[in-house]
Amino acid sequence: MARIVGVTLPDEKRIVIALTYIYGIGNSVSKELLTKLNIDFNKRTKELTESELNELQAEIAKITTEGDLQRKHSMDIKRLQEIGSYRGVRHRKRLPVRGQRTQCNARTRKGHKRLTVAGKKKATK
Repeated sequence: MARIVGVTLPDEKRIVIALTYIYGIGNSVSKELLTKLNIDFNKRTKELTESELNELQAEIAKITTEGDLQRKHSMDIKRLQEIGSYRGVRHRKRLPVRGQRTQCNARTRKGHKRLTVAGKKKATK
């Protein structure tokens, strides 16, 4: 089992797909890394040699990934909120940030709509 930047990569997947399990590495970055290191896209993770893994790990260390990237992302949102920008206000209110409509959609962002039901009156005999 290959571990790169604290993430265990699945053995049976092709390396181009397995690298996308690392936060901050998508399909295009994965292909770019493998092309740079001359590693075949169709190779499985378990088929990689130790030298290939070490080269891959050294190359990925140059990219901002995992905890550092998540920290940067949250700091960017916090900065927007502190300066009081429109996007920051939308983040604070937990509403869509990028111009989507909210009147009839945005259930994911706004949360489950809770309807209050009035208490029923008991029928008297």
